[in-house]
Amino acid sequence: MPASPVVVDHPLVQHKLTLLRRRETSTNNFRRMLGEIGALMAYEVTRDVPVHYVDIDTPLERMRAPLIDGKKLVFVPILRAGLGLLDGFLSVIPAARVGHIGLYRDPESLEAVEYYFKMPREMAERDVVVLDPMLATANSAVAAVARLKALEPRSIRFVCLVAAPEGVRHFGSVHPDVAVYTAAIDRELDSHGYIVPGLGDAGDRIFGTR
Repeated sequence: MPASPVVVDHPLVQHKLTLLRRRETSTNNFRRMLGEIGALMAYEVTRDVPVHYVDIDTPLERMRAPLIDGKKLVFVPILRAGLGLLDGFLSVIPAARVGHIGLYRDPESLEAVEYYFKMPREMAERDVVVLDPMLATANSAVAAVARLKALEPRSIRFVCLVAAPEGVRHFGSVHPDVAVYTAAIDRELDSHGYIVPGLGDAGDRIFGTR
């Protein structure tokens, strides 16, 4: 049985999400605040990543202290909207590797169609964090995670800003072993597969397109 999504309900995350939802928020402010939310969510998502201990010298004495291995983390934005979260995550863990998955949603079937896939080498020892602002039908997320599972990474997490209940159920039914982190679970999908109340098309709002 899939685990329940982790809803990151920190007041700063919720405050910025409210500003992102507003129709009048400009492209520049939308992009900036999405990066800020990404940085805040990165703390929660990486809470249990493995650490190793090294010997260091403080100004007073020698000690053993924990470090994460940033090079073992791979952030994978689903193009194009996932790029909006990437900078925020990299601001917290700049040593992480970055892979890319290009998917678009067929307007008729709403199914995900892959057009690009590029990952770091030797994925078996890496922890993957997949980034996409919206978990709507979950078709893109399901396809992306299935593609990544074939590379047998050590772990996979999925991060979104807003999810629909339908998408949560679909994703969990296919990938019950992958933890989902989101800032909100909204009411439903509309007839076009958009999350409502949602925040509109995240990709268009990040890049100022239509």
